[in-house]
Amino acid sequence: MQLKAEAEHAGKQVRCPGCSTKLQIPAEAAETEADAGTQPKFKIPAPNLTSAGARATTGTTAPSSNHERQFGSRGGWEETDPTNANMLVSFGIAAGATILFLGFLLLFSPPQGTPSSEYSMMQYLAMVWKGHLEVNGLNTLFFFWAIVILVMKFMKLRHQKAAMLLDILPYKLGNEINAENVGSFIDHLYKLPSNLRDSMMVNRIRKSLEIFEIKQNSGDVVHLMSAQSDIDAGRIAQSFAGVKAFLWAIPILGFIGTVLGLSHALLSLSFDNLEDVKAIIGVLKGVISGLGTAFDATLVGLVFAMLVNFPMNAMIKMEDDNLNNIDSFCNEVLVPRLNDGAGVAGGDTEAVMNHLVRAVASAQSDFLVDLNALSATMMEYAANLEQRSAEHQQHVSEEFSTTMQQMRDEFTAAATDSVKTTSDHTRALAEGITALNSTLKDLGEKQIVINQTVKKGWFSRG
Repeated sequence: MQLKAEAEHAGKQVRCPGCSTKLQIPAEAAETEADAGTQPKFKIPAPNLTSAGARATTGTTAPSSNHERQFGSRGGWEETDPTNANMLVSFGIAAGATILFLGFLLLFSPPQGTPSSEYSMMQYLAMVWKGHLEVNGLNTLFFFWAIVILVMKFMKLRHQKAAMLLDILPYKLGNEINAENVGSFIDHLYKLPSNLRDSMMVNRIRKSLEIFEIKQNSGDVVHLMSAQSDIDAGRIAQSFAGVKAFLWAIPILGFIGTVLGLSHALLSLSFDNLEDVKAIIGVLKGVISGLGTAFDATLVGLVFAMLVNFPMNAMIKMEDDNLNNIDSFCNEVLVPRLNDGAGVAGGDTEAVMNHLVRAVASAQSDFLVDLNALSATMMEYAANLEQRSAEHQQHVSEEFSTTMQQMRDEFTAAATDSVKTTSDHTRALAEGITALNSTLKDLGEKQIVINQTVKKGWFSRG
């Protein structure tokens, strides 16, 4: 394993980030296998590591030709959370620290009846916590919990910074990373110490190289690193949610303790004997003492909030700086060394054709994937349309049958009423004809005599 060191550290003694063994940095820079113009670095031979997953490399790793190991075949390694602290462990440590702190502080409680003017510093602090033990005790727990979380995050950050000392992309494997030697760089990452390779930087580079091994497109690698940077930034920002919640709750609890203290002090205010000046003065002294105790809770909360705020902001800045350093390394060291064949020139027809074939194959593969997805979507739409058409046809048939049955029933009822009415009229007509025939028969057997009366007058014949 090789480590990197800056020039100003020449001749100094450091500890190996993998096994903590002391190492001596050479006094003079060793010659590098990098291209001319690259920044020289010291090569520090690290001791052999016997822990699982960590061993020293000997010689040069042979490049894997024809992509013998494809993406995902190596299995990767389990990634632990690089920034979030374990809440249960931190709570247990904070609870123990709170019990020890309160037990130690209450040992200095002054004897009963001791004037406050004679309190020592520890006795004063003991009385401040004792005045609102519930509120101040909970505030103390929140304070230690937040501090423990920040300490655990700081230890994780030290681990991330230690991983940046590794020579992750050694020049002995090649000045550039291309389709022929990318497998060797990935194998080199898998041979790093297990306690250092599980870091944001190594994980990001491993994922980028494995994507490059399959896609052979530096643009895809850039997009992956950008997305992974956003994920890491979001994860770091989210890891401070608990500490920010404690920072908000601590002063609020202090104010709650003050309000409770003011309420108790005002409830104790009594002027039963207004003529006794000494009694009034005694009552006022008790109220003033209660008010002082009430404001102690706010004082404790504000002090704790200030003691948490500064380390939290310092931790935020350190983690942001570390993430920026990782982004800078990927953009300034990894990306320029990637060679996907897009820049071939000088009449290398075979290289150009190989690149074109890979580009066309990649585009065709993407097109087939998109076409299959579109075909599946269209088949789904067609199935939905056919189902809807069948449901509509069934609905129309049911409505038509219902309407025809209704029309048939109405027509039958109307025809029945018409026949009945016609039958009634015919029966009435038949009865009338029968009566008329009977009347005519009676008239045929009788004679009707008509007498004409002669009128007399001016114009009559008589």
